[in-house]
Amino acid sequence: MKKIFGAKKDKGPPPSIQDATERINKRGETVDEKIKKLDEELARYKEQIRKTRPGPSQEAIKARAIRLLKHKRMYEEQRNMLFNQTYNLDQVSFAADGLKDAQQTMNAMKAANKELKGMMKTVKIEDIDNMQDEMTDLMDVSNEIQETLGRSYNIPDDVDEEELMGELDALESDMEFESAAVPSYLQPETDFDADLNLPAAPTRPAAVPAGQDELGLPAVPRTSLRS
Repeated sequence: MKKIFGAKKDKGPPPSIQDATERINKRGETVDEKIKKLDEELARYKEQIRKTRPGPSQEAIKARAIRLLKHKRMYEEQRNMLFNQTYNLDQVSFAADGLKDAQQTMNAMKAANKELKGMMKTVKIEDIDNMQDEMTDLMDVSNEIQETLGRSYNIPDDVDEEELMGELDALESDMEFESAAVPSYLQPETDFDADLNLPAAPTRPAAVPAGQDELGLPAVPRTSLRS
């Protein structure tokens, strides 16, 4: 029977969306090349029509150009149809990718939910509350210990602040009275030159110009002094 009717051929896997898109894109590139060639021929016919005088020869060139225009329109329609098919395949591919992403997201969320449930079984809110209460008690005890260790000795707790301020004011008054009672000759000396703003004395004498004495007068020759 197989020899008469033949055996069934095994069908291969159906083409994927990516394969179909690539095939349509190749066909679109082929159509674009044909349209480009037709445009070049139409440009040449247009130049011939412009140079040819009206008559039978010009009409023949126009007829050829019209025939090329019809072919161009046909290829343009095919290109538009291929573009529409590519657009539909892109939409289907986008929807399929979205579903795959959603499926992966759901699987990840299920795994995370399962892990969280396992972790929540080991953690109890009562244990957390008890731990917080213990930490609060420990911090209170620590603060009491720090206050006890930082307590000053031999200082009464019932000290009146107003009384201390009165003693401080009296101490300041005594200090002002003592400074006023010191005689002038016992007080520290003041810099009178600084108060008067006098210029400072030169530290070394200025150089005497040649031919003059220290007073700025012409120098007398030694020979005249001897005479």
